[in-house]
Amino acid sequence: MSFTKHLLQTLAIAASLFLSPMVFAQDPAPAAPVEAAAEAPAGNHDTVAVENPYGIGALWAQGDFVAKGVLVLMLIMSGATWYIMIVKFIDQQKLMGQAKAANATFWTSRSVEEGAKSLKAGTPFWYITDRGIAASNHHEGTLVEQIDLSSWITMSINRAVEEIQSRLQGGLAVLATVGSTAPFVGLFGTVWGIYHALTAIGISGQASIDKVAGPVGEALIMTAIGLAVAVPAVMGYNWLVRRNKAGMEAVRSYSADLHSVLLSGTRVGEKK
Repeated sequence: MSFTKHLLQTLAIAASLFLSPMVFAQDPAPAAPVEAAAEAPAGNHDTVAVENPYGIGALWAQGDFVAKGVLVLMLIMSGATWYIMIVKFIDQQKLMGQAKAANATFWTSRSVEEGAKSLKAGTPFWYITDRGIAASNHHEGTLVEQIDLSSWITMSINRAVEEIQSRLQGGLAVLATVGSTAPFVGLFGTVWGIYHALTAIGISGQASIDKVAGPVGEALIMTAIGLAVAVPAVMGYNWLVRRNKAGMEAVRSYSADLHSVLLSGTRVGEKK
């Protein structure tokens, strides 16, 4: 019995020694597919491209007449905004140049009439000068003779200044309207798009993340476009208003000096 027992123990030890290297050798084997799996995408990482099926193109292609109408409306609002900002900036630059030219030529003339001829016809400063001279020359012998000459010239020049100010402010109301309404127009398009997306999802009965996130994200593009249209309009409005104030200060200073010259023959603050 003891011999049999020792024989079995010896066979067990030998079997363990024989099998243990096989076990240790087979342990790393499952790591190979993992490494292969990890290396496999690396080679194709630069070549795999996922195309986004949701975007402005898809929104236009799949949208109804309301969605397309909102997009067209915001496109028109954006175009009008940039057109007005460019045109008003050019007009303001011209006004600043005309103010410098008027101060350089008019006040060095020997008379108001000669100074008026030195100004370019059609400019705001020429118009103010022409209205002032007309008020000064057509005061006596008319129904306005009951009004003193200073008040009559003041009224005529102020009316000309107000007309110039109204002309400079033209188009700014459009910028203010676009800046205040464009976000709401975009929000309306988003709400309309989400409504139709949820309706289509409910009809199809599929509420997976790809069926919900895609159409809803596509509808949110409307809000982003509305903000992109509104922000330049608001910033442009504030910028142009500030430049208009600077231009009108030059116009009012010129009109005050002209009023003083027409009545007393000297500019405001000028010594005889």
